[in-house]
Amino acid sequence: MSRILLPATLDSCAPAMEFLRTALTDQHEDILGFVELAVEELLVNVVRYAYAQPAPQAGSEHAGKWGQLEIGCRNVSMDSMPFLCVWIRDWGKPFDPFLEAPCPDTNLDADERPIGGLGVHLVKNVSAHHCYSGDDGTNTIELYFKLQPDAQ
Repeated sequence: MSRILLPATLDSCAPAMEFLRTALTDQHEDILGFVELAVEELLVNVVRYAYAQPAPQAGSEHAGKWGQLEIGCRNVSMDSMPFLCVWIRDWGKPFDPFLEAPCPDTNLDADERPIGGLGVHLVKNVSAHHCYSGDDGTNTIELYFKLQPDAQ
């Protein structure tokens, strides 16, 4: 299992992508572009929304990780099928992007759509499964990418 802890800033996009390229280099090059797209979109969401409220007081359970995010990956098996699980974790404001982000109107022409708002839609479309869990001051998004049966 590989993981990295980074500051929740836009400057963390480059080290996050480098982490993914290194962690997924040999076995998962065929899905690397999809993983990078999804993680970058969700990383930007964490930067913009998770830490919009004031930091918790010193001594609280998650005060030490406030303003940070964790990205990790591991191979898993679901229903006897291999998947790559990539997660993003933060310790900020609870936010389930899959339920709370507005759904874009993809029937509109590109010049009729408002700028932005496609990120979560893209994440849902490049991953096979996605889920959010939030408990004890921790938000975790897991994305599952289907692998070829011999890629595990």
